[in-house]
Amino acid sequence: MSEVSKRIKKMALDPSLEITIRVGKSGMTQSLVDELDSQLKAKKMVKAKLNRGLAEDSNQRLQLWQSLAIQSSSELVVMRGNIAVFHRK
Repeated sequence: MSEVSKRIKKMALDPSLEITIRVGKSGMTQSLVDELDSQLKAKKMVKAKLNRGLAEDSNQRLQLWQSLAIQSSSELVVMRGNIAVFHRK
């Protein structure tokens, strides 16, 4: 994860930010990347959740989230457990 401003990180940690993307049993697909891209065009920050069992440990989750960030040209702001927040300027 790259260095993000304190303001953006504070916004990402706000519990009122709704989860709008779910990574289901099919894993990371092109339609998931397209949906994240579409949502990031409409708003600056998107919260995503990974279904339990798709990643065995935090390293696998981190790799999945980073891969999703790269493919969607976004930035991984926060990763906590199965939840991640993406941001695009």
